[in-house]
Amino acid sequence: MNNQKRDMVFSFLFQAVLILLVVWHLPIGKAAAQELPPRTVLFDNVRIFDGKSDRLSAPSHVLVRGNRIEKISSTPIATDRRADTLVIRGGGRTLMPGLIDAHWHTMMAAVPMQTLLTADVGYLNLVAGKEATATLLRGFTSVRDLGGPSFGLKRAIDEGIIAGPRIWPSGAIISQTGGHGDFRLSHEVPAQRNAPLGRGEILNGGIIADGPDEVRKRVREQLMLGASQIKLAAGGGVASHYDPIDVNQYTEAEFRSAVEAAENWGTYVTVHAYTPRAIRAAIAGGVQVVEHGQLMDEDTARLMAEKGIWLVLQAFLDNEFSNPYPDGTLQRAKQREIHAGTDRTYRLAKQYKLKVAWGTDILFDPARTSKQNAILTTLTRWYNPAEILRMATGTNAELLARSGPRNPYPGKLGVVEEGAMADLLLVNGNPLDNLELIADPERNFVVIMKDGTIYKNSLR
Repeated sequence: MNNQKRDMVFSFLFQAVLILLVVWHLPIGKAAAQELPPRTVLFDNVRIFDGKSDRLSAPSHVLVRGNRIEKISSTPIATDRRADTLVIRGGGRTLMPGLIDAHWHTMMAAVPMQTLLTADVGYLNLVAGKEATATLLRGFTSVRDLGGPSFGLKRAIDEGIIAGPRIWPSGAIISQTGGHGDFRLSHEVPAQRNAPLGRGEILNGGIIADGPDEVRKRVREQLMLGASQIKLAAGGGVASHYDPIDVNQYTEAEFRSAVEAAENWGTYVTVHAYTPRAIRAAIAGGVQVVEHGQLMDEDTARLMAEKGIWLVLQAFLDNEFSNPYPDGTLQRAKQREIHAGTDRTYRLAKQYKLKVAWGTDILFDPARTSKQNAILTTLTRWYNPAEILRMATGTNAELLARSGPRNPYPGKLGVVEEGAMADLLLVNGNPLDNLELIADPERNFVVIMKDGTIYKNSLR
């Protein structure tokens, strides 16, 4: 063998070994998926809740090809039953869109605040990754992250390194000094003019910004990092240490600077706000979405209806799903105030026909994340099961789409219709008759699909 041929052989072998090594070390796409997706999946004999209606369809058949719903038919789809098609025999079970939590904290739900502020960042990411997989296996195929360093976790999920829901990240909560997103400890105050960033800022959990110019800068930074929407703290909070509930945070000019920066990127600003004063100040500054609102009055509800403002509301009640702070603490007093206002706000929202989305807002409470589904069922105090499921699917998906060109997952979500993204749940029973089925996803969600990939199939 001459030198040229020998070099060609060595080169070929080297490239072959290199390719094998790369393939061997590639993450199996959709890492925790139960199986690699076949080219097509056929759901045979299912009844569909489509995310828009108040009743199930007649027995139907749904064909998924790739990551889209290609065909829905009332007659068997016989022509597509090829060898590469996985047929899931629904047996009359309910096929519905994946659930959406419109106020979630992917990095801050499953760790106590003290852990977030002191633990190694690698540990925090591993805990959040585990919780992300658990979230998906509860049937939540999408979440809107309302504060926290979720960009890395989102990337890992999107690249198939770990299983989890689609994430619409806000990045850091932008807060005034002493506001709801100021995580500094008291010994860090007063800060010197050129003081280093606090731990919460270093993590990108909460960023402090005072004045229109500083707010504009911080908004632009979060957009640079990949925020799909921006969150500002417009008033006091329960979990935060320093700010009473009644305190207004940010001026109209500061809100306006944030809104203008976000709108320049084609997206929107939402605000943490409980009181009429906080909500009205944000609306005056051009804000179109409000989180919470449990202390609003009737005039504020009327104003929101007139201006088409979205309300992302949580069922904060003093029940088995609450996370009570110790009696006698400032946080417990604030929490009771919010609990007392929840019922009135839901009734005002219904009275004035506000556009209401739903989210859990579980924060710093690892024991409560597993109750995510059960918290959804508590909405039966104000809505019927069809209204609740529409809110947690089709309506929440409309809110996600408000990110416009910053939407990280363009495509129709929250519905079961031809051309929509294949985020689907097969439910063992009819949740429109018995919403409690949703509360036990381990038993009742027999198939969980996100983006056309099956992550759970207990019918195999």
